This record gives sequence, C-alpha cells and structure tokens, in this order.
Amino acid sequence: MTNKEMLSGVYAPMCTPFENDEVTYAGYRKNIEIMNSSGLKGYFVLGTNGEFKTLSEEERIKILELAVESADNSKTVMAGTGVESTRETIRLTKQAAEIGVSSVSLLMPNFFVKRMDDNALISHILEVADASPIPVVLYNNPSVAASLVISDIVVKRVSEHSNVIGIKDSSKETWKNNCQFDTDRFSVMAGSASYFLDLLDAGGTGGVLSLANVIPNACADLFNLYKEGKKEEAKALNERLVSLNKKVSGQYGVAGVKFAMDFAGFSGGVPRRPLRGLNDAEKQALEAILKESGFFN
Repeated sequence: MTNKEMLSGVYAPMCTPFENDEVTYAGYRKNIEIMNSSGLKGYFVLGTNGEFKTLSEEERIKILELAVESADNSKTVMAGTGVESTRETIRLTKQAAEIGVSSVSLLMPNFFVKRMDDNALISHILEVADASPIPVVLYNNPSVAASLVISDIVVKRVSEHSNVIGIKDSSKETWKNNCQFDTDRFSVMAGSASYFLDLLDAGGTGGVLSLANVIPNACADLFNLYKEGKKEEAKALNERLVSLNKKVSGQYGVAGVKFAMDFAGFSGGVPRRPLRGLNDAEKQALEAILKESGFFN
C-alpha cells in the first residue's frame, strides 16, 4: 500500500470507553471487531475523540497494542503521538512503530503557544519525521490546541519531507487552503463530516469522521459513492450525514458520540471526568434524533 492509498478513505477516530472512570478494554476490542467488517480504511487511535490527554501512558500503550492486535489485516491503524516536547514525541512515535501502527498523527505542541511560531513548528515536525520509522501525518485542530493553527508556510515546508505524508485538518477555516498542497505524495484529510465531501471535490483524499464510530458503513459508503462517480447519490447521503453530525458531535461533543455509539450497539460509555456525560433530557433528545435519522431502521 502506498502512502497515498493509506490516507484514501475513511478512518474512525476511536473513542475510549470508560466505566467508573476506568478504560473498558473489552469494549474497545468489541468496537474494532465490529468495525472490521465495515468499509472503513482504518482506525485513528489516541486522538481527540479518544480523550487521549486524559489517559496515562500505560493506558495509551495498552490501547495501541489492543488496536493493532484487534484490527483486521485490511485495516490500517494511525496513532496520535504528539506531545509537548520533541524528544517525548519521538520516543512515543518510535514506541508506536514498534507496536505495529502504520502511521502517526502529530498534534502540535501548544502549552507555550505564543512561542510556537512557524520556525519552531517546522523544526519540531522535521526532527520527528527524521527520527520516525513510519510515516507522519500532521493534525491541525486549533479548537483543542490553544487556537494554534498550522500555517501555509509550515505545511508547504514540511510537505517536502519524504516522511511527512499528509495533514488531517479539523479546522473549517483552513482545510480549503491546505488542499493546494495535495499531491501524489502528500494528502489532505478532513477532520469533520461537515466538509468531507467538499474536501474530496477539492482534491483531498479521505476523512477522519466522528460518525464513523456510530455508522461506519454509511461514512465509508459516502467515500465509495464519490469515487464511483455517483455524485448525486453521494450528495444526498452527505446531506444526511452532515445534518446528523451537527446534532451529535456538533451539539454534544464526545459525550454525544459515545451515547450514539451505545445506541448503535457499540461500547461508548461516558467521558472521563471532569468531562461530563449527557443528562437525561439530552439523552432523550438525542435518542429521538437518532431514531429519526433513518440510519438505524
């Protein structure tokens, strides 16, 4: 599989199921085993939906090992290994490679956000890319990175590195511009269903969609319909997915995605404290939305 093929298709940004604030590893395995029969390209592990910053290093390693062990051979596993220091990012990236993931995703260091100028980010990314045994994918998500945006200057410069193969963009403000960097070697992926189809139209290759945790086949179908040239069918399905996405993750965040997963037969559970789950009124409202969506008939 080429690097371009690796980032072509839909990934599920895997949620981490918790019960009484403990990771439910059996539930994690169950979710992957169900998704193995879907049309997904693979699994994005230890990302935002996975609440990775609330996990201990021991928990992160167990989850990576479980994901690689449980994933079907036809699926790829991408792991979030970006932390605040270049040194630790390299160490975690090498550890993830040893476990067997296919690629790593780097959220930018943002604790000292005022000092994270273009030169600092370029140096960080290139040093990790030089040291990484596996391909590196950038992760642009200002909403969870102290409003830090990976600039055009950074993307252009690091996309020239042979081991930096793409960017997952979760910002509605920047994804269009980043599509200019999509080449035979560098890919642009959508981090939201709200502009996934538009990104494909603009030359992007795939998406990491929260709804893939809930309705993986429908999300994969959208990509396949587009690639098969069935534009009207793709557009109709996209409108349904975008509408539901706004009412699930858009309105309720990770807690909404997890509730929808439970509704769909996956193991969702509740977020880890201090993030709160849905209250009874929110559960009732979201359950009605899911029933009316037409995806669960």
